[in-house]
Amino acid sequence: MTIFYKKFIQDGGNTLSEEESKHCAQVLRHQQGDEILIFDGNGGKHQAILTHVSKKSCAFDIIDSNFTPQKKFHIHLAIAPTKNADRMEWLVEKLSEIGVDEVTFIQTKHSERKKLRLDRLEKKAISAMKQSGNPFLLHLNELTQLDAFLTNADAKIKLIAHVDDSHQYIFEALNPNQTVTILIGPEGDFSLEEVDQAKANGFMAVSLGENTLRTETAGFVACCISNAVNKF
Repeated sequence: MTIFYKKFIQDGGNTLSEEESKHCAQVLRHQQGDEILIFDGNGGKHQAILTHVSKKSCAFDIIDSNFTPQKKFHIHLAIAPTKNADRMEWLVEKLSEIGVDEVTFIQTKHSERKKLRLDRLEKKAISAMKQSGNPFLLHLNELTQLDAFLTNADAKIKLIAHVDDSHQYIFEALNPNQTVTILIGPEGDFSLEEVDQAKANGFMAVSLGENTLRTETAGFVACCISNAVNKF
């Protein structure tokens, strides 16, 4: 069954967004009386019946709901966006598929991009949520200066991935069922001053292995490893 997204589900009648309505009515050609599945992005899966169908407004009533409980761990990736926007869209899509909880885009000394189309990234996250069947929507935060992010980071485990063979491998720094924040720098890596600043704010420097990874690859690998620690 095709999955639709609506953030706020209320008692009584509800309406899909114009974009979701267009997909429902014109692409999938649903009609009044059809049953659909709706995710609210916060763990809720809602069985619904369409009460009105048009290309701009599809109304529905909820007939059954169930809720997936929150995980015992939380993965927050803080990453410097790449110059190529397609790479960040790919990353957001994959992180949503594997169930990462939150992404913050950070501005660093060597950052290549100073503006983001967060609306495009949010569409990628929604699409991946529906495709993968993950009932939790990846939360995306606005571009934030690194120093401000470091000051407010409060995860139990705080890591900064830095190209230095002397650091322990990230797997060894993780523990299951805890909140973790992982910092990933731009293609030019973090400056030494930024690494020191992160350490002063409670971050531990870790390695992602011997090979030098692209920014989006590093972010994906770090989150996959964190997922593995918690699930296996």
